[in-house]
Amino acid sequence: MEAVNQLGTFLDNYIGNGERCNCYAIDKFFVEVVYDAEHNTITEIRSFKTGYLLDKYSLNFEEGF
Repeated sequence: MEAVNQLGTFLDNYIGNGERCNCYAIDKFFVEVVYDAEHNTITEIRSFKTGYLLDKYSLNFEEGF
């Protein structure tokens, strides 16, 4: 989370399937921060280069935000 705070560029957020997520870019990686909205806490941090985790954001990327 320290790297996300210092180096990450916010790209988009996603709300669905019972989770709230923010997507960030750090160099050639993506980081997804998953939140528990009820308790306002981070529940998981996922890092990835590509793949199914990026799919839920792809419509916004294609539209150019």
